Amino acid sequence: MPMISTTPTRPLPPQEIALPDADPGRGAVAAGKRRKRFYLGCLLPFLLLLGLALFPFAWNGWLERRYAAAIYAADEVPAERVAIVFGAAVYRNGRLSPMLQDRVDTAIELYQAGKVARLLFSGDNRDPYYDEPGRMRDYAVARGVPAGVIELDAAGLRTYDTCYRAQHIFGVERAILVTQAFHLPRALFTCDSLGLAVVGVTADRRTYSAASMAWSENREFLARLQALVDVLRREPATILGEPVPLD
Repeated sequence: MPMISTTPTRPLPPQEIALPDADPGRGAVAAGKRRKRFYLGCLLPFLLLLGLALFPFAWNGWLERRYAAAIYAADEVPAERVAIVFGAAVYRNGRLSPMLQDRVDTAIELYQAGKVARLLFSGDNRDPYYDEPGRMRDYAVARGVPAGVIELDAAGLRTYDTCYRAQHIFGVERAILVTQAFHLPRALFTCDSLGLAVVGVTADRRTYSAASMAWSENREFLARLQALVDVLRREPATILGEPVPLD
């Protein structure tokens, strides 16, 4: 006779029954949204970095196009009362660097042609042994320009300072800017943004050395970005002083 086991049998676990999804497409939609958020999270920083990298090139290109029509040769520029001549390097022996000599020679040409009546020489004179505007005046006077038509701005430490002081110290409202072609778009933008009505004359009277141009143009690329910051901040020039209106 077969024995009957008295050991209680363990109940079998209930089998899970897979219920059909009420909306089969919901999971795919959620996964698609997650992928989209992931791609956007990667794409937006990339676009931001790309924009930051390209902005300096776009800004430089815009400056070139915006002020191209305001740049003239010395014999074609409309007459104005004042020419603002930007300083540049002076050698230890007092000789003007090639670029600065060309700027002053261009200003002399404008004065002798009756294009301007006054010359504002602006440059660095923080050190008593280094005097850009003073040397510019000496050079011009030695070539026949009356000293009385020349005004010196000894605190034109930067392009922004020259433009700011021309307006706030010397009372200039309209002017011809004299400098090299690579510098003119920034100079025009800065003075224009500060409220001066300006045009520019190129002072490129020779072929400059490759090293000099490479240094100047590379520096200018960054300086144009600084010019944008300067005009947005609109801070006073580094050195001010009492107003000295041009007669």
